[in-house]
Amino acid sequence: MLAANIEYYKPATIQAALEQFYLLKNKRKRPIYYGGGTEVLTLGRLNLIETDAVIDLKGIRECQSFEFDQEYLITGAALPLTYIEEKNLFPLLTSSSMGIADHTARNKITIGGNICGQIFYREAVLPFLICESKAVIAGENGIQIFALNEIFNETLQLEEGQFLLQLLTEKRYIHLPFVSIKKRQQWDTGYPLLTVAAVKVEDQIRFAFSGLCPFPFRSRKMEDELNNLQLPLKERISRALLQVPSPILDDIEGSKDYRLFVLRNTLNEIILDLEGK
Repeated sequence: MLAANIEYYKPATIQAALEQFYLLKNKRKRPIYYGGGTEVLTLGRLNLIETDAVIDLKGIRECQSFEFDQEYLITGAALPLTYIEEKNLFPLLTSSSMGIADHTARNKITIGGNICGQIFYREAVLPFLICESKAVIAGENGIQIFALNEIFNETLQLEEGQFLLQLLTEKRYIHLPFVSIKKRQQWDTGYPLLTVAAVKVEDQIRFAFSGLCPFPFRSRKMEDELNNLQLPLKERISRALLQVPSPILDDIEGSKDYRLFVLRNTLNEIILDLEGK
């Protein structure tokens, strides 16, 4: 839960943020890094987060970057989703993030907060997974760069004291043909039933999923089946569904069977679209 007298810090540099984290730990505090804060407040009220000190990363210049530098697009982890949408430097990311909550909430939700959050949808990570982006991580050992697909396994695998600084995406992915589809059972806002992002790289389609399992993911095994042009489309999709990680969600948003039904139709729609491009 959130402490009654929570301490708030807003460092201006990466080093200051790290020093503050370890200083608080040495004082037996429970510090957490803070982006937009929407999830911290929500889960804190539900007693799902325990902290008595937050370190706001929005004052760090590198966390606010959103620009092309040589061969990469740099996306700072503290950027609000609405800012990313307005700039639209990465159309697939814009399309995937626009359906997260409503516009007012997206003014606060940051890209890093969404990717590192506990709520299992985390749709903002999908474009970065299929575009082979790199994660820039700050921690006790300095600044390190990792392939996102190597350190994102259900969640971003961060060690204590580390935080996501930036994401790097090669320019060559930015304007490739893509599809991003969000399916809801009833309403235009709120939690989705299923989100699928796909991009066509040369003659292969890559896919990433949210809302199907209790974590967002990209599956190479599913991609292999879906890109097998030796088989009819219906069979490709059926074989891909056998490779879905488990457990498949079965909750108030939709049953397991209904999710698989929607996924089958969504994959059919995406493949017909992208294979013609």
